[in-house]
Amino acid sequence: MKIFVPGRVCLLGEHSDWAGGYRRINADIEKGYAIICGTNQGIYAEVEPHPNKLILTSTTPEGEVVGPYEIAMEPQALLEEAQRGGFWSYVAGVAYQVLTNYHVRGLVMNNYKTDLPIRKGLSSSAAICVLTARAFNRIYDLKLTIRGEMELAYMGEITTPSRCGRMDQGCAYGNRPVLMTFDGDRLETKELRVDKDMYFVLVDLLSKKDTMEILNRLNRCYPFAENEAEQNVQRLLGPINKEIVFRAVEALQRSDAPTLGALMQQAQEYFDRYATPVCPEELTAPVLHRVLNYAPLQPHIYGCKGVGSQGDGTAQFLCRSEADQEAVVRILEKDLGLPAIKLTLKAGPKVRKAVIPAAGFGTRLFPATKATKKELFPIIDRDGIAKPAILLIVEEALEAGIEEVYIIVQRDDLNDFRNFFNAQISIENFNKLPPHFQEYARRLLQIGQQVSFIVQENQEGFGHAVYTTREQIGDEPFLLMLGDHIYRSNGAVSCARQLIDCYNQHGLSVVGLKRTPEADISSFGVVNGVWLDEQRVMNITEFAEKPTLDYARTNLHPPRLPEGEYLTVFGQYIIKPEVFDILETNIRNNLRERGEFQLTSALDRLRQTDGFLGLVIDGRRFDIGIPEHYLETLQEFARP
Repeated sequence: MKIFVPGRVCLLGEHSDWAGGYRRINADIEKGYAIICGTNQGIYAEVEPHPNKLILTSTTPEGEVVGPYEIAMEPQALLEEAQRGGFWSYVAGVAYQVLTNYHVRGLVMNNYKTDLPIRKGLSSSAAICVLTARAFNRIYDLKLTIRGEMELAYMGEITTPSRCGRMDQGCAYGNRPVLMTFDGDRLETKELRVDKDMYFVLVDLLSKKDTMEILNRLNRCYPFAENEAEQNVQRLLGPINKEIVFRAVEALQRSDAPTLGALMQQAQEYFDRYATPVCPEELTAPVLHRVLNYAPLQPHIYGCKGVGSQGDGTAQFLCRSEADQEAVVRILEKDLGLPAIKLTLKAGPKVRKAVIPAAGFGTRLFPATKATKKELFPIIDRDGIAKPAILLIVEEALEAGIEEVYIIVQRDDLNDFRNFFNAQISIENFNKLPPHFQEYARRLLQIGQQVSFIVQENQEGFGHAVYTTREQIGDEPFLLMLGDHIYRSNGAVSCARQLIDCYNQHGLSVVGLKRTPEADISSFGVVNGVWLDEQRVMNITEFAEKPTLDYARTNLHPPRLPEGEYLTVFGQYIIKPEVFDILETNIRNNLRERGEFQLTSALDRLRQTDGFLGLVIDGRRFDIGIPEHYLETLQEFARP
């Protein structure tokens, strides 16, 4: 298994993590707030299990292979290695914490590439700690969320001589900006997304600073300020920082680069005014300010500031465009002789495509399914129009912003679906329709232009059906909706739109969920996990397809739900394209479950490697594939 973890840069709010930690002692101190983001560079490793040791190998940026280095997977050996310091100590520190809290064996880790600058305020030590936590999590399926990996990495790093801050392990979130809130020992995180690419440059100032002295002087201002200078530092890292960071969050979410650049400038000005007086030897930072004010850079940037503990260490620039990013790198390297790296905050890929499997036979509705596909069975909509079920599903997808819909069909059924979506009725029949039906006939042809069909030659399971769309979906996230389910939101936002909004906020695959009594769970996929948002958004730790009641009671009961109630799959998903690689592996190796290639196990594998969210949908699902449920749908669906 290959794993990549980036470095971490603090865009705004440096020092607020430890400052907010002093709320343990003085509740009048403001919480700390910071916006961090993973870099485009990081640490790469291949990992696999080992029965009883850590086997570690690393390749330096110069291409030299170091190791293998072996450590017994025993608490005392790991603790001694962690406290010794050095590169391997971080791996050992995390392994010690894992072994203390989980039943695991060893690990083989080959750090085959590192392109992250070391000791430049980009949290390279935190990156290797997160990488180690993630390796154990994925290899042994510890069911840790990203937050769980962060906490394990933090505990592992402070087992070493390093004294990192709480924000460092934010690199676990990858290249997504994250708002972090520090309240004593409590840490909260909120992922942010940008709609347009934003272009930064980080530059190593090739100078010297004493980070420990900076931290020592600033820490003297806490927990209680004894003079005006110390009061100013608490104002700087408290209410001033809060205002700037909150305004920056709004700017990021609007992709408002000019405002964000101005806030960076403002943050630097406040830092110079209030922090420098308590440590002028380090924070006057002549090299930093000379670079920040270098005239040839100004036409290419919206703003700039120092990074990390500040001082003459590292600086960051927010550039006006990708071309300006290139120009800033060129000026820094050629004019000033300073090494620079790019950091681009990428807009998350938009969910543009939907997949609807409709290739099943409909055994439970035979012989009606001999006459027509169950997906073409009529349902009366709220507008009083009788619509085939598949049309209701397609309309929901398009109304949620989907641009292309792919319906998976059997070859023998292809003409029936094409005729419905693409064929005009005869002019004689068209003229018989009342005006509102004539308008709807034209609307159907417009919908048909956004619908395509994919033939599944052999029906070999839900996972196989989804895999047939790989070429059409490409490298994009997609909405998956079941062809024999229709959906009705309880409010103004459709069920599909709720899922898309959740994906846009978090950038992770997400499945719709429904609270379900235990008597019904044997018919559905069931999930368990950790709540992120008051019993609405869950970080999933396990998928189980139609589990037994005994297994569900032992392993799948969600926290804070009443006894006897579980979370089942609603029938709608937003899935990242990485699922196709997992399905391809299963198909190539003929890894079947109950004779077929299933989707649930592939989703569980995607959960392990990338994370997966569940969203409790504010709405109802109607299963038309069972006679009694189809009858219920006819009775209930059209009601307000």
